[in-house]
Formats: sequence, structure tokens, C-alpha cells
Amino acid sequence: MTDKAADRHGQEQRWRDLAEKALGNEVQDGRADPATRRWTICQRIDDPDVERARAQIAEDLARGATGLALIFDGAPNAFGYGLPGTAQALERVLDGVPLDKIYLRLDVHPASRAMADWLVTLLSGGKVDPSRLNLSFGIDPAATFAGTGRLRMTIEALQASMPQSLAHFFAMDVPGILLEADGRVLNNAGASEARELGAMLASAAAHLRLFQEARQALIYAAPHIGFALGVDDDARLSAAKIKALRRLWQRVQEGFAIPPARASVHAETSMRFVDRHDLAGNVARNAAACLGAAAGGADSIAVLPHTIAHGLPEGDARRVARNIQFLVAQEDTAIGDVDALIDSLCEQAWAEFQRIEQEGGILPSLKAGHIQARVRASAEERRKSLAANRASSAASGGTVPTLPAERHPAPTDGVVFCEALLPLRLDDPVGVGQ
Repeated sequence: MTDKAADRHGQEQRWRDLAEKALGNEVQDGRADPATRRWTICQRIDDPDVERARAQIAEDLARGATGLALIFDGAPNAFGYGLPGTAQALERVLDGVPLDKIYLRLDVHPASRAMADWLVTLLSGGKVDPSRLNLSFGIDPAATFAGTGRLRMTIEALQASMPQSLAHFFAMDVPGILLEADGRVLNNAGASEARELGAMLASAAAHLRLFQEARQALIYAAPHIGFALGVDDDARLSAAKIKALRRLWQRVQEGFAIPPARASVHAETSMRFVDRHDLAGNVARNAAACLGAAAGGADSIAVLPHTIAHGLPEGDARRVARNIQFLVAQEDTAIGDVDALIDSLCEQAWAEFQRIEQEGGILPSLKAGHIQARVRASAEERRKSLAANRASSAASGGTVPTLPAERHPAPTDGVVFCEALLPLRLDDPVGVGQ
């Protein structure tokens, strides 16, 4: 066995050891050795039943989670589920949550601007010091357009209205991440790492231009732009991707003649490597992805429950998703030299970014289908590689427990349309759909 093969084999065994511990009872909560936590342990809240969602939040926070990702019905990353998209649901689900002690993110959603207003109204009526909040409002029109295939106003109207909204938020001194460049839609659709990064850069550059039009000083506005990306079971590549993103974001800001602000990065394990028939393998792949995100320096990490291909995950699957992060936090997450890989990703991602800019920017490129065509090509390459390198997975025995919930079809209303980049699973030729 070569040194490289031996190293890979050792990594895989490490991931499977972590998976076995996560599936067992070795970790019940995250209260042991909190000093080892180097990132926010974020749990997805995506249950259409608000009262069940409230119970999940109480359980997650009691067991050591330090962040919540609220995912609403109709969001590209909801996979057919999600909280009801109403102000009442938002208020109810956050009732009693210690917002000044956790990280809270709203996932990208077609109505994210309205949701941001609802959240600001909710916070303004409370007793929480805004300076102590850690928020992400998850506004990214490009991710919404790519993931749903529609916009509720024309691109021109959207670009004209956003600066006024941004000025409004700045006047209220809203903390945290306001606009996000979210690459998870492309990642889950099978994009290469470089294409995902390139699209994120194009979104972030568009955000900076919106701040300019809102007459906000970019030196103060740039820290309000955040990033979300997908990580998969190649831990080394996932770590390099996050490090490359930070370097690329610095380069973009230098192009706008501002001192670079550090990129705030949220990482989520990818849907595309989930295997419906290999639940234990899903846990191991999640452990590898989490290790890669940690080694790359992600600020927050969310792990998709290993049963998500079967339906809305229930308590045990959510516990395993938490346990993976607690266990990885206790591990040495150092990964070998990835400088050459970072350099390669930066070069390819910058070329993709420039290509999108030449196509008119992120929204026009999506409308014309240019980005989708390149993502489809990457997805096909991944399918062929998977078929050649992954052995057939054994069928999982018995019924996989899930919560009772119907998957909702994606809304079809809109003014501008494009080909939607729907999430897929590489083991399933049909894909996930919505």
C-alpha cells in the first residue's frame, strides 16, 4: 500500500470510528469540554409543525447546540419541508429562545426580505441588547433564483429596490450578516468546488455593488456579507475550499479598493452524497465533511441528519447529527498540506467568477442558463466517478423512522424564470427534487 493510499485508508477508518461513536451513546450532549468548540454547532429547524419545532429547539440547546438555522417552507434548502413562512410562526418558534446566547440564521428563502423585517420587528420589541446578537438574515436573490427557478419581480426591479432596503436596515443598526452568498444550491446540484466558489464570488460582488448603490461605505458594509457552502466527504478538498474562499474574498474586496474583511463562513454537509440505502455510511461521510469544515475554519457547521433521504428526520437522527460535531470537536482536525490544492481552486474559481461577470453577472447568467449548463456537466462527471469508485451500498434493513410530514411542492408563481438547480443524490439518477 502506498503512503497516499495508507493515509486515505487511515482517514476513512477515523471517519467510521467517529460514525460508530455518534450512532451510539458515547456523546449525549455538548457540555463536556466546551473549550474544545472552535465553531458554532448549528442545528437545522425545518419541521412544518411549529410546536414540534419548538420542542426540537429546546432539546438541541439543552444538549449543547450553540446555533439554530431556521428553514422555511419553499426555501431551496428545505428539501420539501420547512417551517410555515409566516411572521406568527417565526415569533412562536423563537418564543423563549435565548437569542443573545446563540447564533441564529434564517436560511435563504424567496421571502427572505420580509422575514428579515419580521425578525427585526420581533427583536425591537424585546429586551435583548442588539450588540450581543449573532444573526444571519440569509438574503441572497441569486441562490433563491437558482434554487427555485423564479423571482417575484424582474431582475431590474429587484436591483432597484434592494439598495433602499439595505439603507433601511443600516439605519436601524441591524447586527450580523445581512446578505449572503450561498453556494449550497449549486453544491447540492452537483457543481464542482471551483464552480460553487466562482458563483459565490459573483453573488458577493453583486452584493457589494448593491451597498454602493445604497450609498453605504463598503468598508463598513463588507462585514455584513457572509457565505454559506456545502462540504462533502473529501475532507481535504472541503478544507481547501473554505480556505480558498477566504483568499478569494480578500481579492474581491481589494478589487473594490477596501481593506479586506474576514469572510464569515457557514458550512453544511452536502445532500448530494447522502445514500438512501447506506445509513451508517451517511454518518461516516457526515463525519468526514464535518472534519473538513472544521479544518477549513468554518465559523458555523450544520450536519444533515443521516436519514434525510427517507423523510423529515426524527429525534435520534437529529441527535446523531449533533453528536458528530461534538465528537469532531474533540478530535485533532488538522489536515495535511493543502496549499497546492488551494492555489488550484483559487485559479479555477476566479476564472468561473470572471466568466459569470462577462455573462452580465450572477442573475443574468442564471436567467440565460449558463451556470446551470456548467453545473449539469460537473454533476455528470461526479456521477461517473461515483459509479467507478464506490461499491454498491447494502440496503438498510427495516423501516427508517421519520416524522409524519408531507413534502410540499415548490411554488410556481413568479415574474422571471430560469432552470431550477434542484438538489440531487449521486446514488439516485432521479435526484431529490422539491
